[in-house]
Amino acid sequence: MNTTWAIVGCLALLGSAHGVSAADLALDIHDAAGRPVADAVVYAEPVTGNAPPPRPGARATIDQVNKEFVPRVSIVQAGTQVFFPNSDNIRHSIYSFSPAKTFTTKLYSGREAAPVSFDKTGLVVLGCNIHDSMVAWVFIVDTPWFARSGADGVATLMALPNGEYTITTAAPSASLKTQQQRAFVDGSGTGVMRLSIALQAGS
Repeated sequence: MNTTWAIVGCLALLGSAHGVSAADLALDIHDAAGRPVADAVVYAEPVTGNAPPPRPGARATIDQVNKEFVPRVSIVQAGTQVFFPNSDNIRHSIYSFSPAKTFTTKLYSGREAAPVSFDKTGLVVLGCNIHDSMVAWVFIVDTPWFARSGADGVATLMALPNGEYTITTAAPSASLKTQQQRAFVDGSGTGVMRLSIALQAGS
């Protein structure tokens, strides 16, 4: 499944010149009709400087339950080890042909497959060689500040240091364009900073 990237607008989230050095940023993600978009991913990259590297031993888990990947959508920082337990009582064989990560696991059940290192940024689509209906998406990003939206379309980036960021929002659907916009984070205010994002229909 392809994702279309689009760059839109510029938004400043401003506070006073003094105060704490970080803030939480809650994003309300919806489509052009105002409906919340679940399982959208959002991540923040500093406009100047580099984001911190992944913490040592960073890991994520994608399980297999009732012939479905759980979670269906994941977002990890490049360099993260992803583990694939199999909670079903049948065998699975996970694969990806995506340029960001190509791999295949041997058939296995009732245990955890060897972890896979996702070390290149991009979108990886997972499938199962045995069950064609199984599909999942893994977004690999070069930043530790990321989140996934819930059923209400809200995703929260936690403890963003003060500064200017490029905020990228994407959904695992060719019908919605990925969008980018600028945000200035100032943690001197009170409460959680909020931003509304409308994902536009793809071409």
